[in-house]
Amino acid sequence: MTPTRVRYLVTVAVVCAAAAWLLLLHLYASLPPLPWTPVLTLLLLAVIEARAGYLIKGRISGQRRPAADDLPRWWARPRPLHPIAIARTAAIAKASALAAAVIGGIAAGFVLDLIRSLGQPTPRQDTFTAVGILACSVILATAAVYLERSCRVPPSGELEPDES
Repeated sequence: MTPTRVRYLVTVAVVCAAAAWLLLLHLYASLPPLPWTPVLTLLLLAVIEARAGYLIKGRISGQRRPAADDLPRWWARPRPLHPIAIARTAAIAKASALAAAVIGGIAAGFVLDLIRSLGQPTPRQDTFTAVGILACSVILATAAVYLERSCRVPPSGELEPDES
């Protein structure tokens, strides 16, 4: 599995934006208003993936938790991660980045189509919703790429020696 390239995600987003814009030129009048719930969903997924990336990066690099004097010794050591779990997490991050690029591209297509009719109430509301979806999908794609990059094992010289 190769790492996700940002250029690939941008290309997917541009193609989806163009396709959505072309479809919306003919179909927008028959669509219901855009819901705002994808904004919260994408933002929640981004927070979860960014936190997971931070935790996994720390556990792979062997960083120790801050240990107080009254805590047991095992608390200060990070538990090792199973290699399959890391590979699955990287695959989820890769799929999440691609999904964010597709969703962001579709939202960008909505913005491109609706920006010309901001004077009407429904297109204005849909435009603001699409801008929120676009922003949150960019945040999710960034968090997913960070999570995927956090799953890399550093070269052997950068790992801390195990103190036993």
